[in-house]
Amino acid sequence: MAEPLELFAAPHRSVRTVSLVRLSGELARALAGVGQIAVQGEVHNPKTRPNGRIYFTLRDRTATLSVTCPAKAARRSRVVGGERVTVTGSLGWVPEWGRAELVAEEVVPVGAGAQAALVARACEAMRADGLLDRPRRPLPRLPRLVAVVCGAEAAVRRDIESVVASRFPGYPVGFVECTVSGPGAAGAIEAALERACALPEVDVVVLARGGGDATQLLAWSDEELCRAVAAAPVPVVSAIGHEEDRPLCDQVADARFGTPSIAAAAVIPDRVELESGLADARAGAGAAMSMRVDAAGRRLATVDTRRVLDAALLAAGNRNQRAGDRLAAASPDRALERARSGLAGVHWRAPMARRTERAEDRLAGLSAQLHALAPARVLERGYAVVRGPGGAVLRTAGAVAVGDAVTVELAAGRLRARVEELDRGGEAPEPVATDHVAANGGARS
Repeated sequence: MAEPLELFAAPHRSVRTVSLVRLSGELARALAGVGQIAVQGEVHNPKTRPNGRIYFTLRDRTATLSVTCPAKAARRSRVVGGERVTVTGSLGWVPEWGRAELVAEEVVPVGAGAQAALVARACEAMRADGLLDRPRRPLPRLPRLVAVVCGAEAAVRRDIESVVASRFPGYPVGFVECTVSGPGAAGAIEAALERACALPEVDVVVLARGGGDATQLLAWSDEELCRAVAAAPVPVVSAIGHEEDRPLCDQVADARFGTPSIAAAAVIPDRVELESGLADARAGAGAAMSMRVDAAGRRLATVDTRRVLDAALLAAGNRNQRAGDRLAAASPDRALERARSGLAGVHWRAPMARRTERAEDRLAGLSAQLHALAPARVLERGYAVVRGPGGAVLRTAGAVAVGDAVTVELAAGRLRARVEELDRGGEAPEPVATDHVAANGGARS
């Protein structure tokens, strides 16, 4: 007997229809939900773009993943083809290419040799910029606030708090906790340092960690972190707690101490020592004041007060006498008398007479010159002015013709005449003229 066919039928499943854009969005949200991750693999085919961004493939024996390293993250990363690295970042979806990629926040090599090369490269870059040889800032004697950048573990914070309790209970100390080792630690420490420097009234920052191996301390040799330490607005103390392989931040910090406890003792003042110093200072100031008072008393005892008083009275009398003389000399009556005496000797009429005499002499000279140049005076000396038929003054014989009537002006009266004969006498062409004085006989009539 055959069994029913529905026993072999596939179960029914509903199919959801979505657009490609919506699917890409769902994939992007799903990848973002993974959060920050650290992945190890081998760098394959790295490429650096002109903008500083680095692209490469992270691969293992059976899997590959595209990685993009932004320019800012590339400065604290080492990407060399063939090296095994740890990439810290977050997953994203690239809809244009239809694939997932890992956006790196840092790329750290795996292996002692590669890590040493990364640290050496950062060291050379900072030495070239003069950060390793820069002048160190002194630590403040009484900082208003001490900021401590440390991890969340209780040991380092407990050590620093115990030092504060023993040296100066209640001294203001602020703790800024962050990740101090592992993937992403360098960026976290740099951000914590920035927050610590921004605390109100902070005067010094302590970078504290309880030691570790070379891999755990690699973040403290990050070039960007070291540059942030050198550029901090307040002195920075490095207390990483590792004596053998010192990280680079020890070389750029303003002070370096072997452990966080030693660093805390260096920046936290000792209350007992301060009070003792203040007491000694008060005692020294009192003793110095007593010595000065005694010396002044001895000098005062040797002073002849009667003689000093007489000298002072005599000096005061002299000053009063001089003041009286100056006051008398400055009286209004005497000033008026001096002014009158000065005016009495001034001959105010004399300058006006001299000016009048010079003006009369000048006027007489100009009048004589005008009289000599007058046309009537020229005619009185025997000259005449001859005018042609149109009334124009004649300068040459060629200006008229035989038979023309001319007028002859004399010093007294004028004559009417007619030209009977011309004698040009090699005359030049007649120019335009407005006036002319001719001698008698210049034209015969």
